[in-house]
Amino acid sequence: MQYFNNSFFKFFDTLAKNNNKEWFDANRETYETQVKQPFRKLVEDLTAKLAKDLPEINLNPSKAIFRINRDIRFAKDKSPYKLNVAAVFSRTGTKDQEYPGFYMHFGADDIMVGGGKYFCTKEDIAKIRQEIFYNHKEFKKVISDKSFKEKFGILQGEKSKVLEPDYKAFLATEPFIANKQFWYYTKLSRKEITSDKLDTLVHSYFKSAFGVNKFLLRALEE
Repeated sequence: MQYFNNSFFKFFDTLAKNNNKEWFDANRETYETQVKQPFRKLVEDLTAKLAKDLPEINLNPSKAIFRINRDIRFAKDKSPYKLNVAAVFSRTGTKDQEYPGFYMHFGADDIMVGGGKYFCTKEDIAKIRQEIFYNHKEFKKVISDKSFKEKFGILQGEKSKVLEPDYKAFLATEPFIANKQFWYYTKLSRKEITSDKLDTLVHSYFKSAFGVNKFLLRALEE
């Protein structure tokens, strides 16, 4: 089915120029019918697809979808609304920073899908580095997977400047041992998200990264 049409882009294009409560309230019906409801339906359909392979995934779309309202309490930019809709596919929803899950956000121009482990504690980093160090062949295999590379390229993330001696010596063999984050993403086009096969397309991106996420999850839970 087709989830979005040009009205979706028009809403966010115009919101960018009129980011205030008065305009949003006047256009709330458009937001509900052209943005919020179809996005929720997409999240529901993707959740159903993912749950076949990942039974631990959160099944409640209300917990998976981020609010469009910005938190402006400590922000210099007081614009009240985000310029995209976003959702995360994890164990518990939007507040889950532990599970290596999947993420997507769609706006007028900023359209992306991705996943992995973005928020890492020192303990998380230590566990993942240890897993990479002792199971390097498997790690190399999942990040070199043809489908993953075609869809996402390489892992992203900030790197540490200081490493333990064993890891520093291993750096030439595996540069990702220095990572403090382990995430990936790609951009989609307007044409792609107005396709009637959007759910299948996005699911194919997520599925290509199952190996990477599984490796990260095992590292964290051992």
